[in-house]
Formats: sequence, structure tokens, C-alpha cells
Amino acid sequence: MSAGANPSEAPPPDVTTVLRGRGYHALLLAAGLIGIPVALVAWGFLALVTVLQDWVWHDLPQDLGWERPAAWYCVVVLGLGGLLVGVVVAVLPGRGGHVPAEGMSGGVTAAVDLPGVVLAAVGSLVLGAVVGPEGPLIALGGGLAYVAAQRTRLGESSQAVTLIAASGSAAAIATVFGNPLVASVLILEIVGLAGKQVLLVLLPCMVASGLGDLLFTGLGSWSGIDVPSLTIPDLPAATLDWGDLLWVVPVAVLTAVAMQLTHRLGLRTADAVAGHPIPATTAVGLLVGACAAAYTLTADRTALDVVESGQDALASLVGSPNGWGTSTLVLLVLLKGAGYGLSLGAFRGGPTFPAVFLGAAVGLLVAPLPGLGTTAGIAIGMAAATTAVLRLPITSIVLVVLLLGSEGSSQIPVVMLSAVVALVSAVALDARRPRDAPTGSPG
Repeated sequence: MSAGANPSEAPPPDVTTVLRGRGYHALLLAAGLIGIPVALVAWGFLALVTVLQDWVWHDLPQDLGWERPAAWYCVVVLGLGGLLVGVVVAVLPGRGGHVPAEGMSGGVTAAVDLPGVVLAAVGSLVLGAVVGPEGPLIALGGGLAYVAAQRTRLGESSQAVTLIAASGSAAAIATVFGNPLVASVLILEIVGLAGKQVLLVLLPCMVASGLGDLLFTGLGSWSGIDVPSLTIPDLPAATLDWGDLLWVVPVAVLTAVAMQLTHRLGLRTADAVAGHPIPATTAVGLLVGACAAAYTLTADRTALDVVESGQDALASLVGSPNGWGTSTLVLLVLLKGAGYGLSLGAFRGGPTFPAVFLGAAVGLLVAPLPGLGTTAGIAIGMAAATTAVLRLPITSIVLVVLLLGSEGSSQIPVVMLSAVVALVSAVALDARRPRDAPTGSPG
């Protein structure tokens, strides 16, 4: 027995024995069965958000005779979003769910908290907050799976219920990433398990997310709602050279610093709105709207570059790298970054897709550096930004490589190096945070 071990602690179960047991086989079957309805609910949630987003940001402005949302319209809509989310946080149980500035949460959401999670997420996502849907989907999927498991014989085992809840989260999150692999790896890193026990968690997550993604793909084809794709089209073909490798460290450090500043803004915002959620979140919504208004007035581009998560706008950003001037990219990074930081602290959603978008924007901004290719710059920026925010390096690497599509395999070295440099930089910057600052940390 190793020194310091507690003799009263039971040894971990033998993985091979567990995998051969009928109980674990039943758990895998339950994970698949529960993953299907969870994916159906997640699809309905995303479908509702998509329809309402299109109406608020496309149909209604066109009905008013605008080619794109007016500057004042952005301020009003985001202010209303802040008011709605503030009311949900103040009135409903669970305070609207996890604050995205505090990172990705792997805890189980209680059933009584789910209505507040859904309403706060719909208000945030539909009305333009700079957050993604993955945080609420993790809470929704895990909470529904937990409730379902408690009503079966699996409820007799706390470990089985926890595994089913993680599987439900994976099934739900696969619908937004459009890929069960990313969902499984993400849940695995959030749970934070290590060693051989990882396999026992990974298998039910893979079953649930795989079936959920298959169902979502079929529903998307039937309904006409676009199924998310983890491939950015029309990336310039590229091969790595020494110039790309030499720029990894400085670009990744620069990106990590920028993301750390954004994250600190989110933590300070969360601290400021905690005591007075209705007026404070409304004020934050107005500020995010002002960021979008300033961008559209200054850059003469649509405010949709700044509002929302950036998931849908990513392809247009990197698909025409020569169509963005340096000043426009600087404005985009500054104003979307400010809106992102404010949204992380006050609204409800996930931190992933805005980080990916901002990382891609930084990559385009630095791409003209001598010896650095456009695709390599985008890859470095996305990997560094996502890792610095999530603190989940494996998930970030897998996500970015899949986003790069056919160019992903050629960019794996810079993606991996960038993720490592960004993580080390972000952790080092955490150590320099003032002692009285909020202690939340991504991931």
C-alpha cells in the first residue's frame, strides 16, 4: 500500500471485470435509450432558438425596411435580453443556471432548476448575448437524464446515475457540435477523471452522443434546420513550414493574454451583477448592445459580426480572409471581445464558440506576419483562444482540428503547440491575479 493511503477506502473496481458485467451492459443500453429522447429535447431547444434568432435579427429588421439591424435596435434588443435574464435569475430557482465566466460545469442540474436554465438560455441566445448554447445543453441533458435514471433501477446506484447524467449531457452537446467525438471528449475533460476509470465513463457517453447525433442529423434533414458542421469551408490550402512554427509561441501567448483579459472582465461582471441581477443584467445588456452599435457605425458592417456566439459567422469570417481590413479586424476583436466578457458574467450560455471566433479573428489579424500562413494563423489563434478560455486542451485540439476540415491534419503540430502554450500562459496569468479578485476559473 502506498504511503498516505487510507486503508478504509475501497479500491477502485477492476475495469475488465466491470466491462464484462451484465450491470454495465445494462447501463450502456440505458445510456443509449436515454440519449435518444435527450437529443430530441436538445434538437427542439436548438430549433426554437434558431427560429427566434432568425426572426429577431433577420426577419424583423427586413420587415422594418433595413438591410441589416440598426445600431439603436441592437441596444434595445440586448437591453431587453438583459432584463429577461435578470428576472429569471432573480425569480426562478437555480438562478438561470451556471455562470459561463466560471467555466464549463459538470455538475448535475436539479429538475426544479431546469425551467430557469431554459428561459435564461433562450433569452441570452435569441436576444444576442455573446455566448453559445453548449452550457445550457450540458445542464439540460444531464438534468433530464438524471431525472430519468432516478425513476429506474439505476437510481439505486449513485455511480450509475452519475454516469447516465454524463451520458445525457454528451447526447445533448453532440447536437450543437454536430460531432459525438467532441461531445464525449468534452464531458470526459469536464468530469476530470483519469486512468483506467476513464473508459467506464467514456463508453456510455459515446453511445448516448452517437445515437443522439444520428437522431439530430435525421431531424435536421426532415425539418430543414441546418445541422451544425464542424468544418470551415474554403480554407486556403496550406502546409507547415518553419515560419509557422516560429510564430506559434508569440501568437499563442498574445491570444491567451487577450482571452485572459476577457475572462477577468467576465468574472468582475459576474461579481457586480450577483447582488442586483435585474438592473445590473439589463445594464450589461445595454453595454453589449452598445458594442454592437459602435461596430456597425464605425466599421459599416452588420452588427451580427459582434452579437451572438459567432458559430454561424465563423465561415464567412475565415472564408474570405482578404475581405477584412486590419482596422475592421481590430475593431471586431476589441468590441466582440468586450461584449463576450460582459456576456460571460451576466448572461447564460457557453463560452466555446465566441472564443473560437475571436481566435480566428486574431489569426487573420496576425496572418500577414512574415513567414506565417493564413491557415496556420487561424489554427494557432483558434486553438490558443479556446484552450485559454475552457482550460480543456484535448477538447480544444480535437475541436479545432475538426473545424479545419481537410487542412486539419497538416496543422496538428501548431494546434497542439498552441494549446499547450496557451494553457501554460493562462495558468501563469492566473497566478498573477490579485488576491481579492474572483477565484472562478474556466474549466
